[in-house]
Amino acid sequence: MRLRAAQRRGALARVRAWARHARADDSGNAVVEFLGLSFVLLVPLVYLVLVLARIEAASYAVEGAAREAARTYVAADDVDSASARAVAVTGVALADQGFDDDPAQALALVCEQQPCLRPDAHVEARVEVMVPLPLVPGFVRDIVPMQVPVSARHVAVVDEFRGTG
Repeated sequence: MRLRAAQRRGALARVRAWARHARADDSGNAVVEFLGLSFVLLVPLVYLVLVLARIEAASYAVEGAAREAARTYVAADDVDSASARAVAVTGVALADQGFDDDPAQALALVCEQQPCLRPDAHVEARVEVMVPLPLVPGFVRDIVPMQVPVSARHVAVVDEFRGTG
């Protein structure tokens, strides 16, 4: 009986020593922790970079579209061709950055005075696009609006010495 009790205590001591050694040994845990933290930190960071890149592209697109639309409008000979040209350059500027919004809907032209192309008149072009957040499924967009509005405006002055003919 004593032998068995001594064997049990010895076995129990060996198990305790092994458990202490197993708890102190961290080999392999660093890789698992690195992968876990990398996934938790890098996925949101990559998504943030994607969103910011798309919003930056939209800001370039609307800024260029507003500037060129106003400049094209004030350089035209008549109001009808001025509007058509402004819509056309807005479409080119938006398509250049990958936006397929309707340029006629995105562009708003406001004249300070009537008629719009009177010498020394100010014409304001406003362009706005809605930037959808990337990688968001369609059923979520139906419930919660997942888009960011980006807009720009530019004022151009009709040439003071413009011919009226």
